[in-house]
Amino acid sequence: MKILIKNANIIDPINNLRGKHDLMIVNGKIEKIATEISVEEIIKEEYKIVDLEGKYLLPGLIDMHTHLREPGYEDKETIKSGCEAAAAGGFTTIACMPNTKPVADNAATVEYIKSKAENALVKVIPIGSITKKSEGKELAEIGFLKEAGVRALSDDGYPVMNSEIMRRAMEYSGSFDLPIISHCEDIDLVAEGVMNEGYNSTILGLKGIPAAAEEIMISRDIILAEFTGAQLHIAHISTKRGLDMLAEAKKKGVKVSAETTPHHLVLSDDAVKGYNPDTKVNPPLRSEEDIQALREGIKSGIIEVIATDHAPHTYEDKLGEYNYAAFGISGFETAISLLYSNLIAKDIISFEDLVLLMGKNPARILGLDYPGIKENAIADLIVFDDKNKWKLEKKNMKSKGKNTPFAGQEMQGKVILTIVDGKIVYNDMKGKGELCYG
Repeated sequence: MKILIKNANIIDPINNLRGKHDLMIVNGKIEKIATEISVEEIIKEEYKIVDLEGKYLLPGLIDMHTHLREPGYEDKETIKSGCEAAAAGGFTTIACMPNTKPVADNAATVEYIKSKAENALVKVIPIGSITKKSEGKELAEIGFLKEAGVRALSDDGYPVMNSEIMRRAMEYSGSFDLPIISHCEDIDLVAEGVMNEGYNSTILGLKGIPAAAEEIMISRDIILAEFTGAQLHIAHISTKRGLDMLAEAKKKGVKVSAETTPHHLVLSDDAVKGYNPDTKVNPPLRSEEDIQALREGIKSGIIEVIATDHAPHTYEDKLGEYNYAAFGISGFETAISLLYSNLIAKDIISFEDLVLLMGKNPARILGLDYPGIKENAIADLIVFDDKNKWKLEKKNMKSKGKNTPFAGQEMQGKVILTIVDGKIVYNDMKGKGELCYG
């Protein structure tokens, strides 16, 4: 496919590129960037010409924390449907966690995921399990996982409670240049909690999860990372004190990074007041004070990544009483609009920050190339229309998981075009939300 993009408002902090430009895409790569490329320069029949007047063109984004559920839980999501949702959300590369069935603790399962992803709309990076079956008892065969192509290790959803096992995991991961992505949660302190412990949990009569359950494990893992020299990435950090620990560790030179999620940046535990099971997430939605701290964290660079923690579930998984509903939000298709409406449009972060938080930084942590928008670079791009007002309706979601607390909400700004390897894979320029195979 050859594409001539006209009048794109490019924002690319990787190459210090900003302003109106034209781009020519040929054979999957950006062949030419100029303030103007005349249509007379090309054979029009060979090119798809796209006029982006008034729209933003950004490098494609990376979501380094997602759950695609396949193999084993295809009723919740498949690699195909998850990648379709990711394309609609503006992600050109996603990393999938290993809590499948079987767990991705072996090369065969990793190869299966890679083979299923070959024809998917976006690029898929597998994450391998730290321990066999993610049971926290015995290390997985890390060398074979590395050979199979994993870019990080995590028992996400199942914290490694045994400190000796975590120490050894960090030591071995360093030998293979793989970061450890830690789900920080003391499961004994969590007990059977279902929401943030505080005023709202008391009023609602729901068992709370104390912030300390997360912070204790953040503290332990930072100490172990300093002890072993391992590269530690803290998943979905959600508390102010956890952030303080992260900042202090960075000052000391510990190799630690962290991510937070769009929903932890925009929703507090006040959202649980209606007992909507779609507000039940892990870690739970925290206090307004925590939200403000997280926002300061991404502004200051202490938090280097925003990831969706896309966690699709079936209707039945979220049915019934709050106590028994599954944890998780289906996050691909709302992330960028939420971040634009709540942060970028309010000058809390910029589009440049967004590209760093959801592009350059996750690429660095996972060891991926991220050339941005420049000539001869792979054409992984997205187009964002900040004037597009839309309403999220579950029936229109591409993900099989419709579990979102933002259903029915009016949003400002939308991803309207996603290009992967020079091919348009998602097109909403005319409001049809088309997925494009072939």
